[in-house]
Amino acid sequence: MSTDVDVRDGAASFVAKWRARWPEWELGMVFVPAAQRPVVEAWFTLLQELTDAAWGGADPTPGLAKLAWWQEELGGWSKGARRHPLGALLQPRSTVPWLALGRALPDLRALRGRDADATAEPHGAGDVVAGEAFAAAVADCEAALFDGRADADARAVVLRGLLDERSLVQATPMEAVDVADRNAGRVRPGTRPRGIVSAFMSARRRGAGAALPPVRALLAAWRGARSPR
Repeated sequence: MSTDVDVRDGAASFVAKWRARWPEWELGMVFVPAAQRPVVEAWFTLLQELTDAAWGGADPTPGLAKLAWWQEELGGWSKGARRHPLGALLQPRSTVPWLALGRALPDLRALRGRDADATAEPHGAGDVVAGEAFAAAVADCEAALFDGRADADARAVVLRGLLDERSLVQATPMEAVDVADRNAGRVRPGTRPRGIVSAFMSARRRGAGAALPPVRALLAAWRGARSPR
């Protein structure tokens, strides 16, 4: 399948795009163990590649092709094969459920349109909120990567972050309207890196999506690093 993902590029070019969107992480990394920092960068870069493919652009067709490519690629990671440069840092973590993450990509795509908004409450025991399956897969991966939890709290924090990320990608107002935000202060992220990115998201939401000045970024990262149980 042909996509514009250039698997010959080094991982650094992809990480650079993530750093450009999240300059706060230059300070946030202070609160991450040194040995984890390259993996943290690669992981959140991967998530950015997936969310950009799912939600970016007026025409969804190129994004659908990218997600299909990534679904195949993540399936390969589960078998020890890799093509994308980010796999050099991420794929060797054999306990990470890469296949499940790939299979959850259609659920990420379901969040693209406002008509499939994850802010709606489930209406019955059998109903599923859009984004929940992908959030669960992300929480499972983060628990394996960063020795954390993948419980209901962890999944709720990821889902809230996905909605905020969608607002950034689609250049729409960041609003605290999802189910997880109604329990803000009672739910806790499953890992320290997720706690930091959640704190950055919350601070950006209060600032209409703008990148944080250094002092605010440092304080947010400190709070986020302390938030997991």
